[in-house]
Amino acid sequence: MAWEQPPGFTLRQLSYLLAAARHGTIAGAASELHVSPSAVSDAITQLERMFTVQLCVRKQAQGLTLTTAGRHLAAQARPLLAAAKDIEAQAKAPEGQLAGPLTIGCYPTLAPKVLPVLLDEFGAAHPFVTLEIREDSQDRLFAQMEAGEVDVVFAYETLVPGKPRRAKLMERPAYVVLSPDHPLAVEDAVRLEQLADWNMILLDSPPSREHTLSLFAERGIEPKVRHRTSSFEVVRTLVARGLGYGILVQRPENSASYEGLPLTTREIEPPVAPVAVEVVWPATHKTSTKVQALVDFAQTRAWNL
Repeated sequence: MAWEQPPGFTLRQLSYLLAAARHGTIAGAASELHVSPSAVSDAITQLERMFTVQLCVRKQAQGLTLTTAGRHLAAQARPLLAAAKDIEAQAKAPEGQLAGPLTIGCYPTLAPKVLPVLLDEFGAAHPFVTLEIREDSQDRLFAQMEAGEVDVVFAYETLVPGKPRRAKLMERPAYVVLSPDHPLAVEDAVRLEQLADWNMILLDSPPSREHTLSLFAERGIEPKVRHRTSSFEVVRTLVARGLGYGILVQRPENSASYEGLPLTTREIEPPVAPVAVEVVWPATHKTSTKVQALVDFAQTRAWNL
């Protein structure tokens, strides 16, 4: 049948195009692929001749940039190459076993409790699945998922773009973290109004930043942000040194900072709406068996995040 005939391009040509787009240079792609720059350049040129369209703009000083047609082809090529890798891995795996690569994206504050479970427990249940991980801010993770570079994302429910498939794993309200010497540490619970005159250490990474600031904005309060950091543990370390308070959601088992200084936590009064932790995966194409297995595993496990 006609659809069974091989196409006029190869998977190798597509992989060279994607590598060049990823690195932004022919030389960078060639280095990653362990081939000559001319081999990468020739592969892209052959694709352009076949599709009769310019796929990229090559500037010697500024590297390589995909055109609109090039971005469209790259978006189609990623799942095609992933499917080819799955076919290869599945053919080599024992019958009935899931196999092949699976890339998991995770918001950094969730990573210490989510990734070890997935790599250990899910990995043990599916030994022929190659688990790869990416930690990044949620906006970047969802952009990577849309580009086909990440298969599934573990993140907070806020600022999830588009209409992907998603499932709630658990939810928790934000709380206040303080140094035991802070004057408000004597309170059983803390009102956000009580924090207005004290310095805040802001977890400055989306969506944590937006969520924290929205809690104050809803009550007409503008917090005094003294320091900003994208690191969960740096927030805790600065708070433990008495430089300010923090508003966090994740609750680690350790009640001390990285420096070993004690921390104390207080609930917010009146209670704020809880924020959910979700597993999110694309709705633009059929969910693969591997992704569905991971989602099912995540949904049936009891999480303490």
